[in-house]
Amino acid sequence: MDVHAHFTPPTTEEQRQTAWAAMRELCFLAPRPHHWTVEGALRSMDRTGVEMQLLSAVPQTHDALRSSNDYGAEVVLQHPHRFGLLAALPTDDAHAALAEIARADKAIQPDGWAMSTTYNGVNLSDRALEPVWDELNRRRAAVFVHPDTTKRPELGLPTPLVEVAFDTTRTVVAMLYQGVFRRFPDIRFVLAHCGGALPGLSGRLGLLGTEAWVPAGDQFTAEEIAEQLSRLYLDTAASGTDANLAAALTMVPVDHIVYGGDAGVPCSGDRTLSANITALRNSSVVTPAQADLIGRRALELFPAAAHRSGRRTPVLG
Repeated sequence: MDVHAHFTPPTTEEQRQTAWAAMRELCFLAPRPHHWTVEGALRSMDRTGVEMQLLSAVPQTHDALRSSNDYGAEVVLQHPHRFGLLAALPTDDAHAALAEIARADKAIQPDGWAMSTTYNGVNLSDRALEPVWDELNRRRAAVFVHPDTTKRPELGLPTPLVEVAFDTTRTVVAMLYQGVFRRFPDIRFVLAHCGGALPGLSGRLGLLGTEAWVPAGDQFTAEEIAEQLSRLYLDTAASGTDANLAAALTMVPVDHIVYGGDAGVPCSGDRTLSANITALRNSSVVTPAQADLIGRRALELFPAAAHRSGRRTPVLG
């Protein structure tokens, strides 16, 4: 089960050409326009050995976000054994996010929720989102956190190459110091791309993060920081190599690593998806049995999708 798979509602050729030109202006030199289809996704899944994808997309307007959630639900309805949906939430407005939770829960029954680290300028560490976290905590929800891909490139490098890793890291650290993980411990956060740079910097947080010169640093001990970070889940999207896994395992237990592919976007194709899976299977950091469980770990986090897939949840190991 792949927790990190993107989709795009139907687009026209003109829209695809416009998006392609915009990407190239932002240093993302895609050779052709991107065109996501259900049929293409299924063929890619079959080629790479993925049985089910949990689809997510976070469009930048509220109307587009609701329409995207509805379209994703239609895809799941047509292929319930192959797809699940992580419904996007508009986190620039707590009232709108709560309304979409209620609407989606009633109308489309998603398998979980998806958020961008920053949405229309509002970061997930913003205190205005407290009512949203409270509701998701009450539900013991699984929440997939993806970096903000609308950020402009730095130093001529496309945003998906480097910036996404640091965007996730900045947001999660800010959420930590705002007390989100302390006050809402029943939300199961899944971070894209193995948490970006967070695992590699988690030791630095333990060494420096409680110093007097850090705002709110005196509210934490190094042990509390380590414990709260260890409860996060990390996906393996473009991060199934030993370098990523070794850092991840200094922060979270192996049963908090889940398979993610990052399929459905122009920065990922069958070659990189397959290479990432091969790296995970041939890892010297995790055992073959642990790698197998990583591939099935999401069955525990998303039981409704697991039920549709016909798969039993794995035994923790």
